Amino acid sequence: MVSPSDPIVTGAPASRGVATGPARLVRGVDDFDTVRPGDVIVCRTTDPAWTALFGIAAAVVTETGSILAHAAIVAREYGIPAVVAAKGAMSAVAKHQVISVDGTHGQVHAVDSARWSR
Repeated sequence: MVSPSDPIVTGAPASRGVATGPARLVRGVDDFDTVRPGDVIVCRTTDPAWTALFGIAAAVVTETGSILAHAAIVAREYGIPAVVAAKGAMSAVAKHQVISVDGTHGQVHAVDSARWSR
């Protein structure tokens, strides 16, 4: 049985800090207009076209990458938490589920959305 304190996904810590927000699954540029300020971007990978999203996102979680990946570098520049190489993140995180990203320890936790507000 999974404890509420257990992470729903783990990966490599890539940008320090903790942030909480609604998860936004982003599969590509066609999904960019769905991202709202304070959302947590959950995706397979990022590239330079994604940089504008980092200005409004609370955090980022990618399924691929390393501490030298685009997502990690840009997250550090914007001062937002990031977890990379979080295999299975897109399937583990339900769309619009509120999550907490711990970029210091490389963990993503589910948050009780009834107890969270922006």
